[in-house]
Amino acid sequence: MPDLTLHAIAKMIDHSLLHPTMTDAQLDAGCALARRYDVATVCVKPYYVPRAAELLQGSDVLVCSVIGFPHGNSHTAIKVAETLLAIREGAKEIDMVANAGRVLGGNWDYVEDDIRQVNEACLGRGAILKVIFETDFLQSAQIITLCETCTKLGVAFVKTSTGYGFVKQPNGDYNYRGATEANLKLMRAHCPPSIQIKAAGGVRTLDDLLKVRALGVTRIGATATETIIEEARRRGIPAGR
Repeated sequence: MPDLTLHAIAKMIDHSLLHPTMTDAQLDAGCALARRYDVATVCVKPYYVPRAAELLQGSDVLVCSVIGFPHGNSHTAIKVAETLLAIREGAKEIDMVANAGRVLGGNWDYVEDDIRQVNEACLGRGAILKVIFETDFLQSAQIITLCETCTKLGVAFVKTSTGYGFVKQPNGDYNYRGATEANLKLMRAHCPPSIQIKAAGGVRTLDDLLKVRALGVTRIGATATETIIEEARRRGIPAGR
């Protein structure tokens, strides 16, 4: 893979700082790590966008804000307002959660309008939109229809998961699968090349990153940024630019 460099790997990563218990001190440290490794973005809670923008000023690391996180159940008007505020405060990328209940209920007019309004808010202000499907909740047919909807609307990315889409397992525990190979292949097959794929949920190692990259993924959401990049360095992958 001659194009594989540390820089290319870093620019695949949205460094995720979304756990509900994270303090501002931990978020500050996460932004410092993201800046040190020169990742694509930090993906942060909406209230933290101004601070992240301040800490990352002058770097090539962008600020990404989640919207309607983690379950996508806010009114569309609230999602739009949250998007506009995040962009005004410094976000350049928006990760919006689709309304899973409306997807599961087959209310596709609502789902399309929900995504359309947020995408228009982004495009009108120089930001891009990633639409989170929460694939653990969905069947293949619903994932395909979401891909078709996002294609029609011309969003920048479709994304598998929030990392918080827990589903009750047969043993009674709640867990999630996240970015599975089957769903990534399905999303790539049903989106044109103009729409990029973000894998989130369970991408924790360099080998995980390389595996999803081979499936056509161009961005991942990760908390294990340092582990991934340091492993790439240990393997002798060149720095690049």
